[in-house]
Amino acid sequence: MSTDDILKAASLHTAIKDKDTARLVINKDKIVDSNEVEGLQVTARQIKDGVDIHIRLRENTRVKKPVHLCFGVTHKKAVQKILLDVEIGENSTINIFSHCVFPNAIDVQHIMDAKIKVGKNARYFYTERHIHSEEGGIKVRPKARILLEEGARLKTIFELLSGRVGSIDIDYETTCLKDSVMEMTAKIDGRADDVIKIKEAGNLEGVNSRGVLISKVAVRDRAKAEIYNKLVANAEYARGHVDCKEIIQGDGQASAIPIVEVNNPRAQVTHEASIGSVDSKQLQTLMSRGLPEDKAVELIIEGLLS
Repeated sequence: MSTDDILKAASLHTAIKDKDTARLVINKDKIVDSNEVEGLQVTARQIKDGVDIHIRLRENTRVKKPVHLCFGVTHKKAVQKILLDVEIGENSTINIFSHCVFPNAIDVQHIMDAKIKVGKNARYFYTERHIHSEEGGIKVRPKARILLEEGARLKTIFELLSGRVGSIDIDYETTCLKDSVMEMTAKIDGRADDVIKIKEAGNLEGVNSRGVLISKVAVRDRAKAEIYNKLVANAEYARGHVDCKEIIQGDGQASAIPIVEVNNPRAQVTHEASIGSVDSKQLQTLMSRGLPEDKAVELIIEGLLS
């Protein structure tokens, strides 16, 4: 598979031709294509087995079109390291679509270490979409430390679009200052002997800060999932919620550890966790309409992950 094929898989062919769309395309440790727009600076430097990327958005700037990042590996065996340093200026808005494409992976490691700072009253939306091989030979290790300044808003979504998970170990932690809002969602479907680990934490440090951690995971065959979500409220009127839903089929195994900690009498954090097989009533309803059981199960899982 060529770099051109990676762009097709990530649906980036249209974006690559648009001079008004900011983008950065990486194949292993090579910078394949890049484009900046007014107010946004993206610099990338090749390092051993990867790329060191700095993203800077000027104050009072709204990037009108989504920014496209593509981290691909065409090799069957490789290590890709992404160092990501992001600063979003005051009162600015950016929406990033990050595609991670590993269609041939037999023994590939994708390691990301991110540091993100979202300025006062700024908006940062980040959607990370993965395309893997069917071999399950990929190890994904994303780590992020995020700071939301006063009034800032963060929304992140992690999802696997196609292929097997392989092994994934997510480690995200966000600190929320006064009036800031955080929403982090992970949606993953594990099969065969896939291993899914999600560790997300939110620290509500500012007055009236709010945070939500959402995990939606399905495991079947012999796949395993461990979900560890922690939300800590230290400030007056801080509000938070942890929501974890896991579906198990076959010999899949799942565990969920929602931790809520409240250190201020005027703060509140709630949690909800459920682990089990597909809902029997939903299954019976779909089968009564003519769907075979395996198709009905797939539809229910798709609904969970949608």
